[in-house]
Amino acid sequence: MGHRPAAVIEALQAQLARGWTFGAPTEAEVRLASLVSDRMPAIEMLRLVNSGTEAAMSAVRLARAFTGRRKLIKFAGAYHGHADALLVEAGSGVATLGIPGTPGITPAAAQDTVVARYNNLSDVESAMARWPRQVAAVIVEPVAGNMGVVPPLAGFLAGLREMTRDSESLLIFDEVITGFRVARGGAQELYGVTPDLTCLGKVLGGGLPIGGYGGRREIMEQVAPAGPVYQAGTLSGNPLAVAAGLATLDALDDSIYRQLESVGARVAAELASAAAAAGVPLTVNRVGSMLTAFFAAGAITEYATAKQSDTAQFAAWFRSLLARGVSIPPSQFEAAFLSTAHDDDAITFLHSKLEESFTSLLASTTT
Repeated sequence: MGHRPAAVIEALQAQLARGWTFGAPTEAEVRLASLVSDRMPAIEMLRLVNSGTEAAMSAVRLARAFTGRRKLIKFAGAYHGHADALLVEAGSGVATLGIPGTPGITPAAAQDTVVARYNNLSDVESAMARWPRQVAAVIVEPVAGNMGVVPPLAGFLAGLREMTRDSESLLIFDEVITGFRVARGGAQELYGVTPDLTCLGKVLGGGLPIGGYGGRREIMEQVAPAGPVYQAGTLSGNPLAVAAGLATLDALDDSIYRQLESVGARVAAELASAAAAAGVPLTVNRVGSMLTAFFAAGAITEYATAKQSDTAQFAAWFRSLLARGVSIPPSQFEAAFLSTAHDDDAITFLHSKLEESFTSLLASTTT
């Protein structure tokens, strides 16, 4: 909903008057969990944590405990937070800065993490065959957002669901980015695929620090104190973030998602049109209000093709836009997000600046 929406500010001010750290559960946490479960029925029970990193780390630990297995399959270019076992072939900042995925991480911490190619079911099938009945879970961003926006190909998510079910592994959707952004019920609603566990991030707190993981009751009841899998945090589900989250989710009705789809489609079209007019090769990937403009001519379907983009040209374009009053993520491998605050005036402003930026980029390249 953009920066500083009035409903969230009002909720935060009201909560400040009541208090912000109690070290105990609150009624509002239960109401937030109920809202989440209503929107994502796959989440029968929810545990709140402090960040998306904690959510993913905890979900993987839970999956390993529940299945009694060690191996985890993730996808190249996917980022699930900076827990040791997950910071292997990560995208986004790691890809942009060229930082190896493993300094400071012991081989033992990473040896059970298996990396497959996103949108490639044969890689997952091969891993399952190589380590039969050893894979605890497959963790996936249902729409990749850390190699730039890369949508799932038709059948990819359903294929993961079928493979994990057949092998009695768990399917974990990392919806830290997509949760409540691409649809009322996240990517799992948009694509009609039900995961065993779901990870959520700062949207649960209206942008404040928070996270959560949840799923089937029989799995979540393994978490302490109901079960043996320990996880805790003094500030998990803190009242300020929960109040902001309640206000945010309350505001996200069907009309907002129609608005977000509309503004996303308009901006994607503006990008493609302006680049084509200037003769700049550009591929725009979009799902709802999240998109990436790749400086590449071909389809971007996984990390390897994303890395073939012209990152130097993207950097020059970023600087050109910034000089003209438009701020986008400074990395080719970051997703850009649109909000309800991007109204007609904002799109009109963007239109003129896009034309200028691409024309300037072409001129500097030619020179």
